[in-house]
Amino acid sequence: MSLLAHGIGGVRDLPVPDWLFLWGGAVVLVLSFLALGTLWRRPLLERLSPGRPLPPGLERVLRSTVLRVVLGSVSAALLVLVFLTALLGEPSSALNLAPTFVYVVFWLGIVVLQVVLGNVWPALNPWLAIADAVAWLWARLGRVWEPLAAYPERLGVYPAAVLLFAFTALELAYSDPASPRSLAIAIALYSYVTWFGMTVFGRRAWLTHGEAFTVYFGLLARVAPFGQHDGRLVFRAPLSGLAGADRRPGVLAFVAAMLGSVGFDGLSRARFWQDLRARVEGPYVLDSRGLADLFGTLLALAGLLACILLVCVAYLAAVQVARRVIEEQERSLVPDFLPSLVPIALVYAVAHYFTLLLIQGQFAIPLASDPFGYGWDVLGTYDFQPNLAPLSPNSVWYVQVGALVAGHVAGLAVAHDRAISIFRSRAALRSQYAMLVLMVLYTVGGLWLLSQD
Repeated sequence: MSLLAHGIGGVRDLPVPDWLFLWGGAVVLVLSFLALGTLWRRPLLERLSPGRPLPPGLERVLRSTVLRVVLGSVSAALLVLVFLTALLGEPSSALNLAPTFVYVVFWLGIVVLQVVLGNVWPALNPWLAIADAVAWLWARLGRVWEPLAAYPERLGVYPAAVLLFAFTALELAYSDPASPRSLAIAIALYSYVTWFGMTVFGRRAWLTHGEAFTVYFGLLARVAPFGQHDGRLVFRAPLSGLAGADRRPGVLAFVAAMLGSVGFDGLSRARFWQDLRARVEGPYVLDSRGLADLFGTLLALAGLLACILLVCVAYLAAVQVARRVIEEQERSLVPDFLPSLVPIALVYAVAHYFTLLLIQGQFAIPLASDPFGYGWDVLGTYDFQPNLAPLSPNSVWYVQVGALVAGHVAGLAVAHDRAISIFRSRAALRSQYAMLVLMVLYTVGGLWLLSQD
C-alpha cells in the first residue's frame, strides 16, 4: 500500500474536454453571482447564526463530565499509542499504524466530524486532555496552575499558522513524510510546543491562538449545522457560523496556509513540477541521495511558500480593488471577507483528499489489529481486505468538480451576505465584482491542478 498517493483519481475518457469543465465552473459562478445580487438583498446569515437550542437533556449529555473524560482518555491513549508505534514499530509505512492514522484518520477524518457535528475537536484533543488531567492532579495536591505570562494579542493566530505550515511542510515537502520515525519526532516536537505554550500562556489562550489543529478544525466547524450561541449548543443553518468578520491577527496567513498547501499538493503532482524536481535532484541521486533529497525538499518548500503567498496576494488584491470600486477609505475589508475563504479551503481538501480517506482509511482496520507491524491480530481484523476501487476515475472527477464549484458558490454567498450587511445594496454588489473574479480564478486554478494529475 502506498500512503502518500494522496488519493486524486486519474481522469480517463471523459465525455467532454477538460477545458469545458473549466468554463462550466466559471459560468456557474457568474450565474450564481447574478442570482445572489437579484434574490439576496438582505443579510441572512447573521440573523440565522443564533440557531435553535438543542433539547436540554441532550445538551446535558453532550456537556457531561463523564463523556468528556471518556473521550479525553481515549484520545490521550491514541496519542500515546501512535507515538509508540511510530517510535518502536516497523519502519515501513505499509505495516505501521502511525502514518495512516496521522495523515488519514486524524488529519482527514476529524474534518468530516467537524463539518457534520460541529466543533467536537476540544473534546477529542489529546493534548488538552492530558493537560487537563495534569491540572486536575495539581489541584488535588492543593496547588494552583497559573499561566506564566499573558498571551500577546498582537500575535493573534500567527503561531498556529506557523505550526500549520510546519505540518503541511512535513506532509508535502519532506522527502519521506510517511516515515514512522520522522512522525515520532514530529509528534514529540509538536507535543512539547503545545504543552509549553499551555504552561506559559494558559491552556485556553494557547489553544485559541497557538494550537494549529484547534484553529484549523475550529474554522471548518463554522460551516457545520451545529454550533454554540450564548453558551448554548444550537442547531443552525449551514454556513451561518461564518457570518461577520474575523478580526484576529494572523487569520489571513492561516487561511492562506490552508488553501495554499492543498494547491501545492496538486501542483506537486503535475508533470511539469515532477520534471523540474527530477532536474534538480538528478545530478545528485547516484552520488549523494541525501543531498538530492535535501534539494528536493528545499524546492518543495519554496513551491509551498509560493502557493501560500499567491493566495495572500490574490485575496489582498481583490479586497483592495473592492475598496477602490466603492471608494471605501475607512475600513480595510480584509477581515470582513476572510470567512468566505473557509468553504473554499474545505472543498479544496474534499476534492484532493476524499479518495485518500475513502481508500487508505480502510487500511486503518487491519492496522488497528497490528499497530506495530509485528504480526498481531488483536481485534481480529488483520485479514480485512480493503476495496481499492470504490469509485471509477470519472466518478472521482465529477465529485471533485462538483465540490469545488459548490464550495466557491458558498464562498460567494458568504461574501455577498457580509457585503450587504455593511454597505448599501448597490455598493455591496459592486464590492463583490473583485470577489467574483477571485472565486473564478480559484475555481479554474483548482480544476486545472486536479486535471494535471
